[in-house]
Amino acid sequence: MNNSAPAIEVSGLSKRFDATVALDDVSFSVAKGEVRALIGENGAGKSTLVKILSGLIRQDSGSVSLFGETVGIGRPVRAHRFGIHTAFQEMTLVDDLTVTQNMLLPYEPAPLLGQINHRKSHQLVAQHFANLNLENVDPGALVSELDLSTRQKIEIAKAVSRDPRVLLLDEPTSTLSVSDVDWLGALIETLSATGVTLVFITHRMAEVRRFCGSLTVLRNGQHAGSFGVDEVSDSDVVRLVIGRSLGAIYPLKEDYRRSTATAPALAGNGLSTSGQLYDTSFQLWPGEVLGIGALQGMGQLELFEALFGVTGLREGRVELDGKAVTLTTPADAVRAGIGISLVPEDRKTEGLFLTLSGTANVSIPVIERLANFGWIVREAEAAAVDEVFDRLNVHPRALYKSASSFSGGNQQKIAIAKWLLAQSKVLLMFDPTRGVDIGTKHEIYILIRELAKEGNAILFYTTEIPELVNVCDRVLVMYRGRIVKELLGDEISEENIMTHALGTPAAETAASPKEIAR
Repeated sequence: MNNSAPAIEVSGLSKRFDATVALDDVSFSVAKGEVRALIGENGAGKSTLVKILSGLIRQDSGSVSLFGETVGIGRPVRAHRFGIHTAFQEMTLVDDLTVTQNMLLPYEPAPLLGQINHRKSHQLVAQHFANLNLENVDPGALVSELDLSTRQKIEIAKAVSRDPRVLLLDEPTSTLSVSDVDWLGALIETLSATGVTLVFITHRMAEVRRFCGSLTVLRNGQHAGSFGVDEVSDSDVVRLVIGRSLGAIYPLKEDYRRSTATAPALAGNGLSTSGQLYDTSFQLWPGEVLGIGALQGMGQLELFEALFGVTGLREGRVELDGKAVTLTTPADAVRAGIGISLVPEDRKTEGLFLTLSGTANVSIPVIERLANFGWIVREAEAAAVDEVFDRLNVHPRALYKSASSFSGGNQQKIAIAKWLLAQSKVLLMFDPTRGVDIGTKHEIYILIRELAKEGNAILFYTTEIPELVNVCDRVLVMYRGRIVKELLGDEISEENIMTHALGTPAAETAASPKEIAR
C-alpha cells in the first residue's frame, strides 16, 4: 500500500444504461482522510458512481484505484473487503427486522449450538450506539416503527460499525433534524481525524462548506471540476452544476394579499390526534402558500396526515370551503368534490409505485375519469399524463419507463404530477424538495408559486427554513404539537422561525391557536 497515494482515484470511468450515458470518462482523486463533497443535479451520475464504488454495478470502462492499487470491485462483499462502506439515502434497512438484526446483517455473531446469540448481538449494537451517542435508539425496536430521521442515523451507524477506510454518505442529511445534523458533523470530524476518507453527496451548499474540504461537480455524467471549498463561490458551483447561471434561486414573491373568498379553502378547528397534535386551528386561503415551520417531531407530520385522512382525529373539525368534511381515508381526501392531495415525506415508499410506469403512477388517482365502461382509454391516459409531464419538464420516456429507473428529482416530479392531473385545489406538500438538486428545487419553487397564482391553496412544510422565508405568504410555527406563532410579511425570517420553533420564552407566550386562526 502506498501511503502517499490517493485514497480513491477514478480514471476514465464510464457507464451506460441502454441509450442513457450515466458516466462519461470521469476522472478525479480524493486524498486519504479528506472529506469530499460530490455535487450535481439528479441524473448527473452521482448515484451511478457511488454504486460502482459500492460494488452494486460494474463500470463499462475505466478503472478504480484504492490507496494506490487498481482494484476490481464488482460486488458489495468485495467493496467491504476493500474497506468501502456506504450509507444510502434510499435506505437498505429491512422494515420487518429489528434494529439489531439490521445493524449486523449479514455479519451477525456466529451461532451458538445452531442458534444466533441474540443477547450478544444486542450487546454489540448497544455498545456501538453508545460510542456514537445514539443511546436513545432502541436496538430491539422494529425498523418499521421508527421515523425517517432515526432510520437514517441507523443507516449511517451501520456503515460506521464496519470500520470503513472509505465511507460514502449518500444524501445523509435529507431526513435529519437540526440536532441530528450536528451529530453527523461531529461524527464526520472524528472519522476524518482518524484517517477515514469520506465522500459526502449533498445538494446543500451550507453543509458542503460546513463539513467538507473539497468538492467535485458532476454534470450530465461528466466531471465538471474539483475544487477546494474556499476556491469557489456558491454562484460558481451553481453554474458548474447546471451549466448556466440560475439567477435568483427563488421566484419573486409578491406582497401578500389575503383572498377575497368568503371562506378558507381549508381550515382546521381544534384538531387533535392520539399522536403529537393538540388543539390546532388554522386557515388556508385560495391562492395562498402557507408555510409550516417546525423542528423534527413537533406535530407537523400528524397535521398533514390528519388533513389527508391517514391519521384519524380525536377531536376537532376539518372544513373545506367553509363546510365540514369527514376524512377517514386518503380516498376521502382525493375524491371529486374534496380535492385534497399530499406530496408525502418519502416518495419511494409513500408517493410512488416504483415498479409501475410514470403513466400508471400519475393516472391512478383519477383512472375512472380515463375509462369507458370499465376499460382504460390508453390514448386519453397517455395524452393527459404527457401534458402534466411537459409542464413539470419530465422526460417523455417516463410515460413507459418504471418510476424506479429515474433519478430522485424526476421521481419527485412524477409524485407531484399525479396531483396536477387530479386538479387538486388544496395541495399538502410535505418537504417536497427533500433530496433533489438545486435545479429541480428551483422548478418546484416556481411551480408552487404558479399554482398559488392560479387560485390553488398550498400547505407547505420543509426542513429548509430559507424555503419558508422565500416561498411562503404566511408561516405558522409549531412547537410541541401546537401552532404557537403566525408570521406575516417582514416578520417571516429565519431568526423568527427558529426562535419560536425552539420553544423560547417568546414562543411560550405567543398567540393562542384561536388568535392564529382568525
